[in-house]
Amino acid sequence: MQFKFKAKTQEGEVKRGKIDAVDKEMATQLLQKNDLIPLQLKEIKQSESMSGIVERMTSSVNQKDMLLFYREFATLVGAKIPIAPALKTIHEQTENPQLRTVVMEIASDVEDGMSISESFAKHENIFTTLAVSMIRAGEVSGNLQGAIEFVAESAEQNYQLKSKIRGALMYPMFVISVAGVIGFLTMTWILPKLTGVIVELDVEIPWYTNVMIKIGDFMQQYWWAVIIVVVGVVVASIYYIRSEDGSKEWDRIKLKLPVVGKLFRYVYITRFTENLSVLLKGGIPIVKALIVVADVVDNVVYKNIILKAAQDVKKGGEINTEFFKHEEFPPMVSSMIKIGEETGRLSEILEDIARFYNAEVDQITRNLSSIIEPILIVVLGIGVGVLVFSVLLPIYNIAGQL
Repeated sequence: MQFKFKAKTQEGEVKRGKIDAVDKEMATQLLQKNDLIPLQLKEIKQSESMSGIVERMTSSVNQKDMLLFYREFATLVGAKIPIAPALKTIHEQTENPQLRTVVMEIASDVEDGMSISESFAKHENIFTTLAVSMIRAGEVSGNLQGAIEFVAESAEQNYQLKSKIRGALMYPMFVISVAGVIGFLTMTWILPKLTGVIVELDVEIPWYTNVMIKIGDFMQQYWWAVIIVVVGVVVASIYYIRSEDGSKEWDRIKLKLPVVGKLFRYVYITRFTENLSVLLKGGIPIVKALIVVADVVDNVVYKNIILKAAQDVKKGGEINTEFFKHEEFPPMVSSMIKIGEETGRLSEILEDIARFYNAEVDQITRNLSSIIEPILIVVLGIGVGVLVFSVLLPIYNIAGQL
């Protein structure tokens, strides 16, 4: 990567220029080694290479593909096979076309003398910051196999967490989607036929029945407009959520959602503690580990808290100080981290916390369907009740008077 910098010399003179480094932290260290005090550091975006275009346009690489890659890589490295031949072997066995292209490019980089971590860093849309940091630490310590196994373990844990969330939310989303389609069909075709019977009788009807008649007439005539509006709202919402501001807002909303908000909080805590424990065991310095985990957690609220904690540690403070200020981290988590810091057993304590909250996530996902199902039944029952009370009951009453 190339960075544009603004720095100050020991004499106070301001200098500007460009510097090549693997990441922003390394660029800062290089400037400091040259007796420069960094004031501003910004990555220079390079024009997209042909391989980058291929990566972007071909099929995406999912977590399962990456998990298999790390497992195979660790096995081959453990068998004392040189890195480049090991990567070429994985390339031949990989089915995902995008990952095949990337693995072959990494093998070529290694043959040209580039380190694995540097080559991984070139493909930031595939290899996480955590993976790059762990591999770099493994290269420095000489325990590359252990580093790859750490990354594989972390990838597996994250994959399992996402699978749990997906499985827990799939049933409620399916029920809501089916209920929405049935409701739309009922309002568009069935309701106008029922209200048509009342209109033909030309009798006095209650105001709520009159409202249902107007809704039925509107849906029958402008159903296409309703579909356009609904699709437009969904597309606009997805677009906004994928934007920078929308993503931040959605991260905040997720934590406040009824029922599932607690699940999201526990998932983020599990992800934070698991990955931080892995990084610390891999020999990554605590400040660097916190910065890496802040991105891995994948929630802007938790990211900001963790980055503030990293700043506290950098100034000589403790991680738990910042956590105690925020309700997103339960007091039990902050207290246990404090004990870990005081006893020098932080990575073990983090493992215990991750194990506890992972079990809580399992429990919530198992109970989520039984919690949401009664709510959905009540909502659907209210919808059916409104239809019966507003339309069918008046029809029976009118028929009884004839």
